[in-house]
Amino acid sequence: MTAVEIVYKYNVPPTETTMRAMVNVREVYGIRRLKFNESENTIRVEYDATRLSESQVSTLLRRTGLDLGDKLQLA
Repeated sequence: MTAVEIVYKYNVPPTETTMRAMVNVREVYGIRRLKFNESENTIRVEYDATRLSESQVSTLLRRTGLDLGDKLQLA
């Protein structure tokens, strides 16, 4: 397993429907953790890079209805 973390900004706070859809993302094999930071409008995703690519992760997030913005550089 190769654990990778990525952080994305989101443009609009997630709706209740989007948050319900996030439950399904958490169940995807390879997604390890999702963490929202409401004060910074970011979502941090930890995933297994041997199972998923960064592109697949962003697609999963967008399919929930989350208005995904830029990927942030981790320090």
